[in-house]
Amino acid sequence: MAARLYSNENFHRLVVEALREMGHNVVTSLDAGRANQRIPDDEVLKFAAGDGRAVLTFNRLHFVRLHRKTNGRHAGIIVCSEDHDIRALAQRINQAIVDSGTLSGQLLRVNRPA
Repeated sequence: MAARLYSNENFHRLVVEALREMGHNVVTSLDAGRANQRIPDDEVLKFAAGDGRAVLTFNRLHFVRLHRKTNGRHAGIIVCSEDHDIRALAQRINQAIVDSGTLSGQLLRVNRPA
């Protein structure tokens, strides 16, 4: 399942590239002309949802809160733990997407293995 994703400003470019290689349609904040503008997280989520994209972020705390606040009215949120193994992180994200069936309204947590 290929997903439409929007990577938050803090997300690793190399993970984005690996996800694109896996067939996902990923737009970065830089691609969208929204980098380095201190855009509030709720507006990031609104922008992504307006384009039918799930947010991909390392900003776990704020986006988990936004998921609760919006009662899942968004195109999806994927919160990740940082991992220096770029390929492994991309593969875990891809697997979480496949396992979810749909991203709409979902909060997916992709954690680094212990």
